[in-house]
Amino acid sequence: MSRDQHALVVEPWCLRETRLDLDNLARMESLFAVSNGHIGLRGNLDEGEPSGVPGTYLNGVHERRPLPYAEAGYGFPEDGQTIVNVADGKLLRVLVDDEPLDVRYGELHQHERTLDFKTGVLSREVEWSSPAYKRVRIRTWRMVSLTQRAIAAFCMEIEPVDDEARVVVQSGLVANEDVPVTTDDPRVAAALQAPLEHEMSGTHGAFASMVHHTRVSGQRIASAMDHESKSPNKVSMESKANEEWARTTISTRLKAGETLRVVKYVAYGWSHQRSAPALRDQVAAALTAARDTGWEGLLAEQQEYLADFWDRADVVVTGDPEMQQAVRFALFHVLQSAARAERRSVPAKGLTGPGYDGHCFWDSETFVLPVLSHTVPDAAADVLRWRHSTLDVARERAQQLGLAGAAFPWRTIDGAECSGYWPAGTAAFHINADIAHAVVHYIHSTGDLAFEREVGLELLVETARLWRSLGSHDRHGRFRIDGVTGPDEYSAIADNNVFTNLMAAKNMRAAAEASARHHRQATDLGVDAEEAASWRDAAGAMLIPYDEELGVHQQSEGFTDLAIWDFEGTEPEHRPLFLHYPYFDIYRKQVLKQADLVLAIQMCGDAFSAEQKRRDFEYYEALTMRDSSLSSCTQAVVAAEVGHLGLAYDYASEAAFMDLRDIARNTGDGLHMASLAGAWIALVQGFGGLRDDGDMRFAPALPEGLDGLSFGLLREQVRLQVEVTPTSASYTTSGGGLTIYHYGEQVDLVDGETAQRGIDKSPKLDRPRQPVGCEPQQRDEMASGMASLVDD
Repeated sequence: MSRDQHALVVEPWCLRETRLDLDNLARMESLFAVSNGHIGLRGNLDEGEPSGVPGTYLNGVHERRPLPYAEAGYGFPEDGQTIVNVADGKLLRVLVDDEPLDVRYGELHQHERTLDFKTGVLSREVEWSSPAYKRVRIRTWRMVSLTQRAIAAFCMEIEPVDDEARVVVQSGLVANEDVPVTTDDPRVAAALQAPLEHEMSGTHGAFASMVHHTRVSGQRIASAMDHESKSPNKVSMESKANEEWARTTISTRLKAGETLRVVKYVAYGWSHQRSAPALRDQVAAALTAARDTGWEGLLAEQQEYLADFWDRADVVVTGDPEMQQAVRFALFHVLQSAARAERRSVPAKGLTGPGYDGHCFWDSETFVLPVLSHTVPDAAADVLRWRHSTLDVARERAQQLGLAGAAFPWRTIDGAECSGYWPAGTAAFHINADIAHAVVHYIHSTGDLAFEREVGLELLVETARLWRSLGSHDRHGRFRIDGVTGPDEYSAIADNNVFTNLMAAKNMRAAAEASARHHRQATDLGVDAEEAASWRDAAGAMLIPYDEELGVHQQSEGFTDLAIWDFEGTEPEHRPLFLHYPYFDIYRKQVLKQADLVLAIQMCGDAFSAEQKRRDFEYYEALTMRDSSLSSCTQAVVAAEVGHLGLAYDYASEAAFMDLRDIARNTGDGLHMASLAGAWIALVQGFGGLRDDGDMRFAPALPEGLDGLSFGLLREQVRLQVEVTPTSASYTTSGGGLTIYHYGEQVDLVDGETAQRGIDKSPKLDRPRQPVGCEPQQRDEMASGMASLVDD
């Protein structure tokens, strides 16, 4: 842990930075990002400089780039996709008697930023003296509206402290900003070099707008801004624009103690098809609505939206203030990643940075959507509608690969596969089952049969068709799925990966059951009784490799016969392995990048006995490097289930603090949305013991160090509140009754009443071992380390 982290104050409802660290700008810009799933603004300073990675993103806006190969191969994706930094509307430059505000010059007396989880507002307080010794106090507020999808809004107040000063604010929209390239791939650098081509721009009074398009992907983007100002003295205002920038300049003279207030509204929109004038008018209309609402009205709408969200979704942790802050930080950013995405994906880094080129992966459906389904179900449905909108592309990909149904991409922005490394990309077919699982989980959570009929059924059918064509029955009658890559990317092109096979079986059963429920729609999709029966047969005959001698499941067929990786001979600086060792060497050893079979236990628990879960978990603990941020929350959930509560707490902490502590050392290019969702998963599924495969089942247990845990869930419009103490659990519903299961006991909940049950005592187990150097930091050591930094 670096010493800069005591600049972040532990508070339950906000993230507060008490001093500015110029060497740590990129990470803080990610942590302080604001978004609504459509617009994303990195936490860059209002004045624009200095910055780590400037970033303003629109969900889905990207540029295409070629994916050249040293040797061509059939079915290799031809194009990559890279998220584009669109016109930056965050800029509010300040000049004090002609001296520009720049924290690197003059003297910075105070600097504090706060991201408030209840208001959804990023605020900043600065006191600065110019090189000419003019001292000013500046307060700013920034928000991306959760109620008005196209709008971001800003408020700035400037006050001279000691002397009269001429104050000028230059509000900007700037296209094609210089952005540092965070990858060594020259194709990415080329795609990001001035990606926006000008079409039109214009100004009128305090209003300015611009329209651009991307050169290759052909996406048209409109941006516009408007302003209000208030000062005790005369204010002059003018706007100008050219091909790459629009600027509104606001000027006034202030005495000491007087304040200039500037409110800025910014609107964004984009389309593949709409004309430039249509998009220009669209954002102008959005600005009109925002101005009619006003700054105070937007704040009130934002606060009301978030109050409702926290009322149903809050997680309360008693006994660990850092964890309390971390899980609310996580929930807030997961909400921001998807609230108004509206038929777009949830990228792996959300809209907080350019990491992973802005792509979404399987972790969206596997980690983020379970949280959204229980807290913001409409957002989960919209992400799945986006997947449904890409079905034609997925069908074409399946045909290209000689398969039936649909083959969804390993990584993408617009639905087309853009992974240039096929063993970890194309071969990771489990993405199909992950999407199907998210469909089923959403329907279980909401009871939304209209969605199942109109969207979910087709997704289930086409993914099931892929499995039936990808796998085959062997001479023993077992159904095999050979030559695939499971969640663990250190074990590629394997036969009968347990996670893949179990999830595929669930996928096929779900498709058959949904086809029976919606017979007419299934018939329209070409499903007949014979096809549905073939899915059930394949699912029932699925091969699940098991090592009888060791008494554990094999992650994939033959895995436990492989040589074990030389963990003791692996230097700490040689992690992650894939950056220091050839893949062919990694692939033929027992070593895991992330939990794989353990994830199967979490998501397909009914396929394992309690004893198998414990033995499997302990066996694979010794092999898992955790070179992926996706691993910790899964290990936390299963560790808690099998009785390793202390270890589960350590892993839950790692998931929760992945970005707040920059554990993976790449938070600067964006937050890890799956790990943020994993903080919720580790607490709610781990210590709350939630499993939801149709029935809501709970087996709660708290580790030492947590005095209590409570959380809210949505189930078919009924709000369920769960409160866990070391000795008991209570369940309360509002909005209707609900049936749940507590340690297998059926509990019929009556609206407004509370049912309380005791908690089974966890067994005392020896702590399993991890690979040398891969042990999670124990929670008490992590907490005491943080305390010592604060004391210093």
